[in-house]
Amino acid sequence: MAEQWQSLINEETKVKVSSTLDKSVGKKYLTDGSPETCWTSQQGTPQYIQLSFASPVIPKRVEITFQGGFVGTRCSVEVLPSTAQEGGAKWRVLTRIYPEDVNRKQTFDLVPGEPDLVDCRIEGMKFVFEESSDFFGRVTVYDLRVLGVIPS
Repeated sequence: MAEQWQSLINEETKVKVSSTLDKSVGKKYLTDGSPETCWTSQQGTPQYIQLSFASPVIPKRVEITFQGGFVGTRCSVEVLPSTAQEGGAKWRVLTRIYPEDVNRKQTFDLVPGEPDLVDCRIEGMKFVFEESSDFFGRVTVYDLRVLGVIPS
């Protein structure tokens, strides 16, 4: 099944972050694929990265590379289910991940905590870093990839 997964982040994906330390470490560097660039938040928790997809997707895995010492060590992964219902959808917790305080790519399978979120089509995804390994609560991410299915 994993061989059918593809990157869900593309040029049409909108990225929003809770804060940015300065322009040299802005949100555009989260998904540029370069090991030389990164996003760094300002101090304080929680910090977040929010993705808005151009069309509904089904996320299955996240790959994230932090800078050691600035790791979001407790992360709530929230999703915005696609819905045609009036009143719109509400953000829901898909799962929680607990990255290690290391300088390498970490991979997490996104196993939903609620049965109705299994294979749920979503239009948005948010990584909420509730704790950081940095004393001041800063988070630095060099690379973020979300893999999954783009339904036809």
